[in-house]
Amino acid sequence: MQAGEFRNGVTFELDGNVLQVIEFQHVKPGKGAAFVRTKMKNVITGAVTERSFNPTDKVEEAFVERRDMQYLYNDGDLYYFMDTETYEQEPVSKETLGDDFRFVKEEMMCKILSYKGKVFAVEPPMFVELEITETDPGFKGNTATNTLKPAIVETGAEVKVPLFIDQGEKIKIDTRTGEYLARAK
Repeated sequence: MQAGEFRNGVTFELDGNVLQVIEFQHVKPGKGAAFVRTKMKNVITGAVTERSFNPTDKVEEAFVERRDMQYLYNDGDLYYFMDTETYEQEPVSKETLGDDFRFVKEEMMCKILSYKGKVFAVEPPMFVELEITETDPGFKGNTATNTLKPAIVETGAEVKVPLFIDQGEKIKIDTRTGEYLARAK
């Protein structure tokens, strides 16, 4: 693949790293040769860098496999996921899991990202519904203020919830930000 073919989301290998194009811009200055200004993210470390490429520069396209797998359980520092079609299990180390994994409970479906068979990331569902196991008593009718209180959900993670939410209620959480969205139906 040539750098002139870059599009957002394209993954490629460069200097032993797997990079994903976040932003690109074809630049044709009045004088001199055209180039492609690229903002890219290392899919394994998450580091973002910028670099300019000649449109004819060749890069090796990288195929990142994304598989839906069900979270089963953890045993020490290993977390086990299962492919629901083949029943094949995949152990993933704790270091591979992101901060957003604190909202995942057993039997939830996650995306397992791997490159050349090596798992480098786990994406939890974007939104999860969890029960509140610990919080201060709720105040009925206290919906006018934007005041939040801490609450512990069933996975052990702490979130901020409105004052009217009670212990035992199920809430919807955005795993990317860790924010309370609404009461679960």
